[in-house]
Amino acid sequence: MSAIRIGNASGFYGDRFGAVCEMLTGGPLDVLTGDYLAELTMLILGRDRMKDPKFGYAKTFLRQMEENLGLAVERGVKIVANAGGLNPSGLADALRELATKLGLDVRVAHVEGDDLIGRAAELGLGEPLTANAYLGAFGIAECLKAGADVVVTGRVTDASVIVGPAIAAFGWQPTDYDQLAGAVAAGHVIECGAQATGGNYSFFQEHDLRHPGFPIAEIHADGSSVITKHDGTGGAVTVGTVTAQLLYEISGARYAGPDVTARFDTIELSQEDADRVRISGVRGEPPPPSLKVSLNTLGGFRNEMVFVLTGLDIEAKAELVKQQLTFAKPPAEVKWTLARTDHTDAAGEEEASALLRCAVKDADPKVVGRAFSNAAVEIALASYPGFHVTAPPGDASPYGLFKPGYVDAKLVEHVAIVDGNSIPIPPAAETWELAEVAEPALPEPLTGSTKRVPLGTIAGARSGDKGGDANVGVWVRTDEAWRWLVHALTVDEFRRLLPETASLPVTRHVFDNLKAVNFVVTGILGDGVASQARFDPQGKALGEWLRARYMDIPEVLL
Repeated sequence: MSAIRIGNASGFYGDRFGAVCEMLTGGPLDVLTGDYLAELTMLILGRDRMKDPKFGYAKTFLRQMEENLGLAVERGVKIVANAGGLNPSGLADALRELATKLGLDVRVAHVEGDDLIGRAAELGLGEPLTANAYLGAFGIAECLKAGADVVVTGRVTDASVIVGPAIAAFGWQPTDYDQLAGAVAAGHVIECGAQATGGNYSFFQEHDLRHPGFPIAEIHADGSSVITKHDGTGGAVTVGTVTAQLLYEISGARYAGPDVTARFDTIELSQEDADRVRISGVRGEPPPPSLKVSLNTLGGFRNEMVFVLTGLDIEAKAELVKQQLTFAKPPAEVKWTLARTDHTDAAGEEEASALLRCAVKDADPKVVGRAFSNAAVEIALASYPGFHVTAPPGDASPYGLFKPGYVDAKLVEHVAIVDGNSIPIPPAAETWELAEVAEPALPEPLTGSTKRVPLGTIAGARSGDKGGDANVGVWVRTDEAWRWLVHALTVDEFRRLLPETASLPVTRHVFDNLKAVNFVVTGILGDGVASQARFDPQGKALGEWLRARYMDIPEVLL
């Protein structure tokens, strides 16, 4: 086999339902994968499991297979997905029942061992609702090598659903670090679905994005790959779209996983043809000795009311509401946010209005339930002129807390289950502790007359969440722009442009191979997306906020 053609049809639990059919019918594939397990998803599945122990997996995937499993069998396409969530064996059983119902001869295998909830206390992980170690790709590979047509897993790293089929195809060994690292890079690019084909892309107006196709990685035996998509589908695959996705939810040059640490500072990108980007040169190192563990707990209950303030005296109106809204029992946390969405002399009422949000949290749902939201509405006829809110009073809803944990990889039992037989997957024999990579030598600064314009005039960005932290990757498309960016966009300048980060730890990482800098902001998302700590709880738009900020940019670049 010169290359294995792996497509991805899901970037999260809730992604485009029809993408599975589109990928199976749009052109040739060897394997179709799906990533369903964001950090928030594990909490959602944990609550599902509390209601009924037979669930805890992504039910959407089962419905997709009901419509498309026969098509996959007909086309000879293997299916690999982490949709098993907290109950991969339960999903595997459900898939076998489905195959029998559909009259299909399908071998279903699964991977387990990631769920540490029964051992959380002994492993020093506390008493979480969910505790799942991020497993690697070799369990998936064993299932495929044993003849499985469908492989479902629990919490594996996002790229592992792509790396596993490549291991099985080429017979890579655990010490084939460069090949594994190359596959990890390809997997990281396509695991978020249409983000690799122009979705969530700073320069989105350059492509037809009305219905982008989902991505494909053609992975070769040496670990190099070509990122592409089915012919005739929307969106685009360019060095820019691939660069953006490589910068998504990373930190420094060493991208650690359970099988290999991929050196993202060695990645080489080239536009091979229209909608074909080659990834090559990726170097790999032994993985760290510990596995990351996703830990979710129920944090309490939250509620919010949003007051609409229209016209003049916005600040005074907001202050009046804050003084009038009183609590029979004060919540543990009260957070006010005034969004000045109003415009002066606006021609439309909505454009003349600002939004005042009051968010409350407490361990007692009664404190932040109707007692809070009713009190917010009771002042309606006695408050500022033009009083109204965006939604009627409602009850409190639970929120979660996420934090990462770490355990010795030797303490986690990684197991592939094929036809009822257990195949143990040993941990990496060689490991390296993670260490920061020294900043590369910087090019000469670009000088000359400047003009004050938005950073996004010349730079793209992509941001995302990792627990309570967020990253913002910023890249440019020419060597001259890189000479300016790497010197101009320092940590201090980043903090100036995004004042919300001024009091938080911010670390900058330089990727001269991608003409990019990546900023990691520690703690900006509180206890993770489920805690709803800020307006943009996953930090997805931080990069676009940064691009909208003005800087003095050399005119030669404009």
